[in-house]
Amino acid sequence: MNLPLGLALTLVLLVGNGFFVAAEFALVAAKRHRLEKAAADGSRAASAALSGIKELSLMLAGAQLGITLCSLGLGVVSEPLIAGTLTPLFHTVGLPEAAAHTVAFVIALALVTFLHMVLGEMAPKSWAIAHPERSATILALPFRGFTVLVRPLISALNAISNGLLRLVKVRPREEGATPRTPAQLQRLVQESRRLGLIEADDHAVLSQALQAPNAAITALVTPAEQVAAVPAGAGPQEIIDACLRAQRTRLIVGPVAAPIGVVHLRDAYLARSRGTATTAGQLAYRLPVLAPDVSVAEAVGRMRAAHSQIALIRPESGPVTGLITLDDLLTTLLVPA
Repeated sequence: MNLPLGLALTLVLLVGNGFFVAAEFALVAAKRHRLEKAAADGSRAASAALSGIKELSLMLAGAQLGITLCSLGLGVVSEPLIAGTLTPLFHTVGLPEAAAHTVAFVIALALVTFLHMVLGEMAPKSWAIAHPERSATILALPFRGFTVLVRPLISALNAISNGLLRLVKVRPREEGATPRTPAQLQRLVQESRRLGLIEADDHAVLSQALQAPNAAITALVTPAEQVAAVPAGAGPQEIIDACLRAQRTRLIVGPVAAPIGVVHLRDAYLARSRGTATTAGQLAYRLPVLAPDVSVAEAVGRMRAAHSQIALIRPESGPVTGLITLDDLLTTLLVPA
């Protein structure tokens, strides 16, 4: 093979290797919701990227096959070409033929390895990680086409590898199966922190968000004796004055042990501006009632379903013992203790 053709083929193999590396990392790093939005706007490339994420195991196998083929091509074509070009040069300067060939081969191996690592691996990987959605959409269609073309070969290789895993009592993970339990996710977060993939602050927030949902709300409840309230017959101005004294925008209406609901400062101002003879009982809206032992996750879900920022805490039998706010619950989920 002549030198120009060999160098051109080397360049093609390096570009091909970089293509498969970038496609692999782009699919792993891309945010699915962003691709879904782009696909909804009519992007065919985003739709192809989404299809690739749904078949991630197959696509990664396709990327590994492409990388392997390009790497083998560099070893078969580029190294002998460079070594064959350099050997006569070293021979002319007085090195024996065997020594000239050895030196040329070592230089060729080092040069091809360097180009393979920098241009074929590290540069495309860094680009894909820095711009995952953009790289995923740019590479999705050709990468999807390659994977469809070699799907029978990949499926056969996957079947063989899964069979070997079963021989040693390892159960292969099915397509699309991902860790879903909090314990599994917690281990992923811990391992990501150990490897330096996430910062300490992010690790703390994620750990808190995984641990808090199962905790009881007991520690977050404001006791009944600390709850500000107004009588059901209070007028708009009385409500406003009570809110100013309590430094609250919402007040319980009626006795705290058996409240009618909650009234908002905004509604009192609107009623006063209209000049209507409205009472707190008429302005009050009902609140969801939670048991003291419900989890943070359940409390957030029920309050969001009721479109309420506050919930009353009451045992199965007995009076209201306190209240809890959605802000307190969300703070527990997102702010490390």
